[in-house]
Amino acid sequence: MNAFVGSFAPSRLTRTTFAGARLSGTPVRSVARVTMQAKSKSVPFMDCPKALDGSMVGDVGFDPLNFSAYLPLSWLREAELKHCRICMLAALGWLTTEFYTFPFYAGAPKLPTDAHDYFTKTALAQVLLFVSVWEILTTPAVIQMVTGKSDRKPGYFGFDPLNLSSKWDKSKLDKYQLSELKNGRLAMIAIGGLVHQAWLTKMGAIAQIQAGKFMP
Repeated sequence: MNAFVGSFAPSRLTRTTFAGARLSGTPVRSVARVTMQAKSKSVPFMDCPKALDGSMVGDVGFDPLNFSAYLPLSWLREAELKHCRICMLAALGWLTTEFYTFPFYAGAPKLPTDAHDYFTKTALAQVLLFVSVWEILTTPAVIQMVTGKSDRKPGYFGFDPLNLSSKWDKSKLDKYQLSELKNGRLAMIAIGGLVHQAWLTKMGAIAQIQAGKFMP
């Protein structure tokens, strides 16, 4: 009977006590490793998306909805630059209308939100047509960029009438690209504010400042 029970027992035990019994042999140590994901520079309480590694100019880790995990980063930057450029033009045009109106638009409303409805069936239809044609013509280049079939950079259309880029080194070019992004991001916020301000006050931004009307 003792032999039968002994067959299930460990063949060799070192000094055994109830406080610290162990089997003979080399003990195996288990080490738990915890990797901390870097935090976003722009939103410090959120993790920085993996795709935003700082390699692109203007990358500050801002992607709270994590689009970069599902869409190509080059395509997202292309879209950002297009919106930046459109909004910079829009903000400038929005403020300019308070000072000057083309003679052939003399009868148009000065407030841009009212002018939008006025031009819906005329000038805005032309703008939509031109933008659509431009998108059709440039889409193949964007597709080649996203699929890696070309070395085109996001937002690059070869538009440099003063040939300034040929006089700059990479650090200076990066500096001006960053300036474009910062101004464009500010313009996207600004044009949204200008539109809502006009809806609420029925006044232009400059007219509102001149009248001292800082609340709707």
